[in-house]
Amino acid sequence: MTGSLLEPQPAALRKIVHVDMDAFYASVEQRDDPALRGKPVVVAWKGKRSVVCAASYEARQFGVHSAMPAVTAERLCPQAIFVPPDFARYKAVSRAVREIFQRHTDLIEPLSLDEAYLDVTENKTGLSTATKVAIAIRRQIREELSLTASAGVAPNKFLAKIASDWHKPDGLFVIQPKDIDSFLPPLPVGRIPGVGKVTESRLRQIGVRTIGDLRALALPILEFHFGRYGLHLYELARGIDNNPVTPDKPTKSISAEDTFEQDIPLSETDDLIKRLAEKVWSTSRRESRIARTVVLKLKTREFDILTRSYTPSVPPASCEELTAIALSLRERVDLGPDKLFRLVGVGVSNFREMQHTP
Repeated sequence: MTGSLLEPQPAALRKIVHVDMDAFYASVEQRDDPALRGKPVVVAWKGKRSVVCAASYEARQFGVHSAMPAVTAERLCPQAIFVPPDFARYKAVSRAVREIFQRHTDLIEPLSLDEAYLDVTENKTGLSTATKVAIAIRRQIREELSLTASAGVAPNKFLAKIASDWHKPDGLFVIQPKDIDSFLPPLPVGRIPGVGKVTESRLRQIGVRTIGDLRALALPILEFHFGRYGLHLYELARGIDNNPVTPDKPTKSISAEDTFEQDIPLSETDDLIKRLAEKVWSTSRRESRIARTVVLKLKTREFDILTRSYTPSVPPASCEELTAIALSLRERVDLGPDKLFRLVGVGVSNFREMQHTP
């Protein structure tokens, strides 16, 4: 499936492709085991504390998605076939995908094992447009690896990311600079990468539901409500993203955080810390390296930010271990039982090469 809003552009404009492998881990399992094809496959260890690493599109029809607790996935889709993840195999396939990318450009910024940004403003194969490069990459992935990938083509990373999700799975969509002003405004503000449920809720409170609504707000208003993040929202609403593709940018940290609807004491943060740890664990499993340090972030009612970290002698080997460390870090916060908090976050950092596969 191909949609296009692109025409050839001046050489001065960047040509960015975002490639996202479709249900990567699950697709690799279905490719390598014919008995799984067409079946609802969930890549996860079974267990109360396990989370979904990936779900096939057949499983997604039942509402199953990555980072979801495995027990929830099993309830939503009782007929799902659970397959334990094989990260060594996924990493090998990811290297093969990377080799295909390198035939076209050296400007490759991996986001995880299954997606990457490519700057193809000047490409090695001499193809005349970024669209042709994306078509060639998707064809080579299909023919050589028997997998599908979706791709987005645009003048910057932000728009390319939105475009790659437009015709998933196995799709291609292209956004042309002259069409940004008509393409972006009707979209829900949640389409902006990084705008989660809490930010979306806060935007709704000030009358913002679409990117067009966001555009209508003056910069001082956004800065009043969101601080420095307000400028970021202001620019993205106008399709502005000047961040270059950075080759081989190593992951420094992975984190997830959430803001409470009402400020709460530290003793009531258990459930959220557990959920955030599950999200971080699921995301970190996509890395080819392993994180050694666990970080707990807290923001008080007065907007003071506190962080506590711990580096065990052996890196966390399971979601349970990560969760236990995150919960234990609360004990190092001594502000009294009456102190209220508005935000909590869990993260991992200090990445090192993986010595073995979990």
